[in-house]
Amino acid sequence: MKNIRVHIAVIVAALVVVVTVASFAAHSSRGQSPNPKNKSLVKPTVLVTTRSSAGANAPSLFAAAAGRNAILRNELSWTFGGKQQHGWYLYDLLIGQTLNTQNDSVPGDFAATLAAWQKNLRLNPDGVLDEDSLMTMVSKWQSNRLKNHTYADPNELVTAPSSDFYDPERAAELRQMERNTYAAYKQMIAAAIADPKLNLGHTASGELASTEKYFKIVSAFRSHEYQEQLRRQSPNAGSAGLAVNSPHFTGRALDLYVGGDPVDTKDSNRAIQVTTPAYQWLVRNAERFGFRPYFYEPWHWEYVK
Repeated sequence: MKNIRVHIAVIVAALVVVVTVASFAAHSSRGQSPNPKNKSLVKPTVLVTTRSSAGANAPSLFAAAAGRNAILRNELSWTFGGKQQHGWYLYDLLIGQTLNTQNDSVPGDFAATLAAWQKNLRLNPDGVLDEDSLMTMVSKWQSNRLKNHTYADPNELVTAPSSDFYDPERAAELRQMERNTYAAYKQMIAAAIADPKLNLGHTASGELASTEKYFKIVSAFRSHEYQEQLRRQSPNAGSAGLAVNSPHFTGRALDLYVGGDPVDTKDSNRAIQVTTPAYQWLVRNAERFGFRPYFYEPWHWEYVK
């Protein structure tokens, strides 16, 4: 009997130990479970802080370049067509097209984009639009223009109606242009009229209204004689103004009205022209119709197809 009581006591003691251990394990498990979770939350916090710090420091890489560009935009001294030029602010839109970005609201971003462009062309990738980089852009813009200035064959010329011209009284011989150029011009005008942002005055048949001036043709084909007459009237125009071997001889160059004084090369006038919706639309859309700009004259466009 005594042995039985001893065995029972041993069994009971063993059960107590088992229950106690199990209870402690469960309590420990519940008590420890938040720690791994807390640990996992700490890691992302550290990573996010690190990324934010790096992102905040990124613009500082081109802060100096952005400051330099802010000065050069208005003050860079360079020469084109025998004339001293100041700054590149007149070409902001063309520069943006060249860099494939129109976002100049963040100077550091502009400098970074410019640096990538410079690197591709093996220029100093410092993000500064200095004379070397600007002249490289100018060379690119000039290379996109008409290469062949062969005098137009009279059989290739058509005479446009006076309603297409800025000056409706312009003589018929001054309303001629190469036939494919004229067809492309009409297609481009149809697209411009269809763009509600421009709000161009037009007729029910899809022509520019007689009261509408924007996009009207100021000048098209010019004969040698007429070009020389213009040169005599403007002896100080220089090679950046009235060319001796003008692309207008081909009948594939059009001067279009984009605002201000139609064909005045003064910086003050060009500064007006490059801000008009008409000019900005042409920069973004004219190439679709085969036209490329002469960067120095906002009104001058050449059909290169």
